[in-house]
Amino acid sequence: MSKVTSAVAAWGVAGIIYVATHQFDTQFAMYWAFGLAFGFVLQRARFCFASAFRDLFLLGHGRNMKGVLVGLAVGSLGFGLVMSRQVPMTFLGILPPSANVLPLGIHTALGGVLFGVGMVLAGGCVSGSIYRMGEGYVASWVAFAGLMGGLLASAYTWNWWWDRFISTAPRYWLPSWLGHPGAIAATLAALAAVYVGVLVMEHRAGMVLPRTPPSHGPSDSVGAELRSVVRTVFVDGWAIIPAGAVLGGLNVLLFTAQEPWGFTGEVSRWSLAAASLVNLPAPMLSGVADLPGCVFVPSDGSILNHMLFLVVGMWFGSFAGALGAGEFKVRLPRRRARYTQSLGGGVLMGYGSGLAMGCTIGAFFSGIPSLALNGWVFAVFLGGGAWIGTQLIQRIP
Repeated sequence: MSKVTSAVAAWGVAGIIYVATHQFDTQFAMYWAFGLAFGFVLQRARFCFASAFRDLFLLGHGRNMKGVLVGLAVGSLGFGLVMSRQVPMTFLGILPPSANVLPLGIHTALGGVLFGVGMVLAGGCVSGSIYRMGEGYVASWVAFAGLMGGLLASAYTWNWWWDRFISTAPRYWLPSWLGHPGAIAATLAALAAVYVGVLVMEHRAGMVLPRTPPSHGPSDSVGAELRSVVRTVFVDGWAIIPAGAVLGGLNVLLFTAQEPWGFTGEVSRWSLAAASLVNLPAPMLSGVADLPGCVFVPSDGSILNHMLFLVVGMWFGSFAGALGAGEFKVRLPRRRARYTQSLGGGVLMGYGSGLAMGCTIGAFFSGIPSLALNGWVFAVFLGGGAWIGTQLIQRIP
């Protein structure tokens, strides 16, 4: 079967699932469509937060980080506009109901460090693991299993963290101090400063790469022009900065529709359900019902959930994208130690995201656009953990 036929079949299945879920629940269909879009863009651009930090520290190369920063800027503008309608009078101390404004404390910092170390060891963050799973990387599936295990371990210890740190931790929302315009301006200025810092690091490392967009030559007919467009979208790799902008825009649309982009909350539901099946249930989790973000979602005994369609849709979108580009192939690690490294990295990511109530998607890519201080603190310690991770992988034979 050719890659074109395979891709058409995959997108046909995606369309059938959309129609079927729309008949059952329109929310399921909406999240399925968003999941497909997120996964497709991640795969076509090879967009990965772990690569963004690792490449910067290891090679002085900021390609992925630039895309992340542009996505954060787009998201911050969009989130800011939405939240200005939700909470127009910021001086009242009211927080936007669905934005990822989370309790900030030692758990945020520790979660960021653990996640940063884990994503570098695992070879990909949550989003990177998802698109690599769609491309056939077995190590990424192992890392995902480790993520589930780490989330479960975090659930077992959640109440200890809640009682001692999280329950009394403050939630800081920048518009409460600066107003909406001031908070947006400060966030964009900070992102611009980081962008300039990335450029400085690239120039010092001599890793400034020329821009070489693919060229298919002049089109001599409408058909040739359409084929060129299709190839640009479905076959050629996407430039990272436009991809970051698209991901930021999709995040704004999802937030406008219901809630920010997240991931680990739904995966925690799978972990808790699996533990219950083997008679190892987690205790009742204190406080999670009153928190936004990717907090633990107790299993309600139902398989179907709107976030299920988002997460599975992300994998399926990356899978369909890989098929269309001829990039799907089952890939086994060359060394057995890679399984252990992927599993251990996944466990660290899972435990860290449980503490921080989100991963690089929920706590970072949706946290900073929520104009929340916790997003910036998580980012700083995430970077510190990624630096530690790069030191570790250089010492692994």
